[in-house]
Amino acid sequence: MSDVERKVLQMYEGARPREEDLFETSHVNHVAWSLVVIFVGLTIWLCIALVNAENQRYALLTNKCPDPVFKGGIDKACLYTVRSRDHWWEHLWYGFTHVRPEVAK
Repeated sequence: MSDVERKVLQMYEGARPREEDLFETSHVNHVAWSLVVIFVGLTIWLCIALVNAENQRYALLTNKCPDPVFKGGIDKACLYTVRSRDHWWEHLWYGFTHVRPEVAK
């Protein structure tokens, strides 16, 4: 190899791609973030289910949906639309703070 060829090769040495940067790599852990999204979605879904169950439980406890035809009966269609407390977060708070059933004395 002559001196001219060596100088030309040295001149273009910086233009060669670096092999460690040849393929794109991501530093984000996609599995962990996917699990976070799934668990947050599951938590929201369970909170919605708890609010609905507590709404119906409290409506049954306060007798907000009596059956108009049969005395002592329950109007099941009313249970789906009743608002037994003013806000949904009251149901959620009661469901979180009262995890055991109350014992009747």
